[in-house]
This record gives sequence, structure tokens and C-alpha cells, in this order.
Amino acid sequence: MLAAYQPTLIGFDSAQSGSEVAIARIGSPDAPIAILYCGDAYAIRPTLGFMDADVMDPPYLIRANGAGQYRKRRPMMDQLIMQGLHRGFDMDIIDPRRCGSAIVFAHNDQLAQLLARVSGFHRHALCVWQKNNPQPVANKHYRPDVEFYVHAWNRGYHPQGEMSDKLRVSRIGSPRGPARFDHPTTKPDELMAKIIRNVAGDRICDPFMGTGSTGVAAIRAGKRFVGIEHNPKHFETAIARIRAAIEERA
Repeated sequence: MLAAYQPTLIGFDSAQSGSEVAIARIGSPDAPIAILYCGDAYAIRPTLGFMDADVMDPPYLIRANGAGQYRKRRPMMDQLIMQGLHRGFDMDIIDPRRCGSAIVFAHNDQLAQLLARVSGFHRHALCVWQKNNPQPVANKHYRPDVEFYVHAWNRGYHPQGEMSDKLRVSRIGSPRGPARFDHPTTKPDELMAKIIRNVAGDRICDPFMGTGSTGVAAIRAGKRFVGIEHNPKHFETAIARIRAAIEERA
């Protein structure tokens, strides 16, 4: 059974001049359950065609300094800087012509621009991940006890799920220790499972895949997944996690 879900690295493809993209297919060669790309999301996503949902946690635009002695004991922020995950992202990657709906996480300071960007969809909702274990730091601001995401949808792709799934505020703890998979911005599996229950359709794409939390949730919900990640280390972690999720359902 394990051999059936061994990821197949099908080589390198050119997404744009001067770039190489590793592609891994997991599942049967003719009908893979997951296709994962290691490369530039801005170059690759436009080539993939229409998806039922784009679910993404792109880089936040944040101040990455401060926090004093507390920061010295927790190197997560330094890791975030080294990986360039504090510089924001190009919102042109959100395109209502390429997906039925979009889930987009963003920092508080990005919300005005993001809400303007999703105006091209039929409707949208601002949702909140409220952490029950926020970090004890404020840095001349409020504590980071919430993160925001927008769910925007076209006609026919409205929010799905039971009434209990349709709450805009999710109170879930932030991952700690091994549950972070050595990534500075990992989202909890419980939150991603809730989000996947809210999106319509069968084909889910995450252009900023990280260690594969969206893919794990999609596979567990019986959907197909396409992910893109530029960091080779996180790409390998995502392959392992998504393969394990597929094997769970076998």
C-alpha cells in the first residue's frame, strides 16, 4: 500500500525563463491525488488553470524587529526574516477568474488592500482565527492574539458546511513544538480542516503551501490538491505530510 502512494518526482519544468520547478505527483500516475510544485508561485499559478478554491497563507507585511529579551528566547522571528516571510506579497495572485473562491490570510496592516482586491468576487467575509495561547508580547501594539483571513467567493461557490462550521471566529490554539514542522507561520490542522469544510468544490490550490497544512486538510476531506512552495526544505516536508494523509484514507 505504501508503494502505491510513493511520490513520483517527474523532473523539472520551466515556469519562466531562468527558473526550474520540481514537480511531485502523489497517487496513481493517471489520476494523482496531489500535485506539488517547488518553485515560484507567481509564475506557476497562472499556468494551472481554474481551481475550485485558492487557499493561501502568503507572506505577511510586518515589522520584524523588536520584542527584546523575549525574542532572544524564541528564534521564530529570525527564522521568518531569513526566509523572507515578512515582506508581504503581490496581491495580483488573487484572481476571481482563476478560482471559484479564495481564502487569503493577511496581517492587520494588509487588510485594506486585500479587501479592495477581493471586490472582484461576488461576495466576501472577514474571518478571524483567535488564538487561545497568544505570545506574551505586544511591541507597542496589541498582542498577536488574532489573525485575519478573507473568504471571497463567486456565484455558486458560497460557504459550505454545517451551521457549526459557519462561524466567522475560530478559537484554536497556535501550533507549538513539533506541530510547527520547523516553519515560523504554520497554521493549526484544526483551523485548516474548518476552512476546507467551508470551501466549495473538489480541487484546492495553495500557492504558498509551506509544509502542506492546506493539502493535509484537503486530502482528509476527500478533495484533490495542488500546492506550490519555493523553499525546498518545506517542500519535502509537505510531500511527506500529504503522502501520509493520503495513506490514512487508503
